[in-house]
Amino acid sequence: MKVEAIIQARMDSTRLPRKIFMQLNGISLLECLFNQLSYSKLLVRKIIATTTNKEDDTIIDFARSNSIDYFRGSSTDVLDRYYQCAKYFSIQHIVRITSDCPLIDPEVIDKVISIYKNENFDYVNNFYNTEKAFPSGTDVEVFSFNALEKAWKNATKSSEREHVTPYIYKNPDQFSIGHIEFHDNMQNLHWSVDRLQDLEFVRALYNKIQKKPILVEDILKVIKDNPSILEINKDTNPNEGYLKSLKTDEIS
Repeated sequence: MKVEAIIQARMDSTRLPRKIFMQLNGISLLECLFNQLSYSKLLVRKIIATTTNKEDDTIIDFARSNSIDYFRGSSTDVLDRYYQCAKYFSIQHIVRITSDCPLIDPEVIDKVISIYKNENFDYVNNFYNTEKAFPSGTDVEVFSFNALEKAWKNATKSSEREHVTPYIYKNPDQFSIGHIEFHDNMQNLHWSVDRLQDLEFVRALYNKIQKKPILVEDILKVIKDNPSILEINKDTNPNEGYLKSLKTDEIS
């Protein structure tokens, strides 16, 4: 089974514009993400899916200079962007990664892929509908092209189109869904980068961990040894964007 990652990326983030090219000790968040992904043993290929907006030409330049495949699609309908990208590259088994997760754990990615492959699920994640969710910033989803196509055809809500997979994981009657859990509930922790405070938090983590790849356990050790570090981004909400989409659903 050939499993490939589609990484969504754009420059015009409303909360922290151009964040994917902000620096962690000399390298961009996007470069850090791809460095982490390079340690996955089960990912065959990584593709950047960005928009047709002019400002995202910079992302295409990054992809070309690093010999990374890329696709350009809708800036607002990210579900359509994923579907068209997967269709264009004939991808049958997709890992969804977001570019605001520069410290994503390659071992977690491989665990999610393994469950997906071995248990014959349509969709597997490590964050939804589980009491022992992984921290935000380590989010991984794996799903089949058939599941993606069904969502693409049937999803109508803003939250479903902008965030790609809610139609799948909120309809367990239509899809075979699996989860992996952490050994404790870590939903209160997050190292995805949505706001400036998150960037400062990730910089602090990155500068304290010298090994590569950086794993979840490495980050938890830094937090345990330096609990005050959590003060940096304690007031940011990694689900802010999704909650905004849910409000749009209500208005619609």
